[in-house]
Amino acid sequence: MYINAMGYYVPPIRVHNDYFLEVNGLTSDWIFQRTGIETRARVREGDNSFTMGRKAVARAVERLPYPISEVDLIISAGYTPQDTVGTLAHTIQRDFGIENAVSVMISSACSSCVNALEIVEGYFAAHKATKALIVCSENNSYYNDESDPNSGHLWGDAAIAMFISKTQITENEPQILNVATHGLGHIGKGPEGVYLEPKSGKIAMPNGKDVFANATRYMIDAVNEVTAKSNVDLKELDYVIAHQANMRIINNVLKQLDFPESKSLNNIRNYGNTGSASAFLVMMENEKEFQKGNLVGITVFGGGYSSGAALIRF
Repeated sequence: MYINAMGYYVPPIRVHNDYFLEVNGLTSDWIFQRTGIETRARVREGDNSFTMGRKAVARAVERLPYPISEVDLIISAGYTPQDTVGTLAHTIQRDFGIENAVSVMISSACSSCVNALEIVEGYFAAHKATKALIVCSENNSYYNDESDPNSGHLWGDAAIAMFISKTQITENEPQILNVATHGLGHIGKGPEGVYLEPKSGKIAMPNGKDVFANATRYMIDAVNEVTAKSNVDLKELDYVIAHQANMRIINNVLKQLDFPESKSLNNIRNYGNTGSASAFLVMMENEKEFQKGNLVGITVFGGGYSSGAALIRF
């Protein structure tokens, strides 16, 4: 599989740690030391997961080497939808006039984007699609309870979009060498670790220690699995990008992998945890840094639980 075009949108508002002292009693230093977050991205009034997703797609379309009408699969991936019936995938299909596409919404918490890649891989293998569009848009602030001292200060908003083809379209397109995902609802606290109950409109993480322990373990397993599938030694990777949940988790993963921090990229300090968009947002923001032939490992963990990884060669 090849990435034909990428686009992202990060809303301009930043909420500093200082804001939370009166809201949930946490100091700026406490938040930063335990999460690595200093500010988080916040949507403007009138924006939501759908409007952010549209903006990310529009930016990707500017670089798309073929008519968008050739897309035959659209997947919206994430856990903070504006609408679960008229989904983001269907909205994108209508707004951009993509008449001949299958449109679906999938969710596996913060691993949703990697799961979407695997679904694309399956459609391609079954000869049911040749060109796909994945959109991940997370409006965490809409569902957040800022007064919650466990997780109210973690979340940020952002969206990413990727056009993917079964075969190479142009030179120098990043190639997705391998994808691996796992459902992990049976381990640890599982669905109790992180949850979002739409009727209450709140996202919560009451079992942070359990999330930390399992995220660390299974992100390591996932990146090891995807490199092994590709007959690539971990030391051959030029960069590792982990889900941007917590800087301590990221550093713990790097330490256990014996992978240098200098070769890990992140944006959690400025944006907070942007959910399923986060790791691919880091990749897109740093696209110009990658040299031809660079290997980038992406590894993620989602509440529920779930994990996944992708190996991409630029």
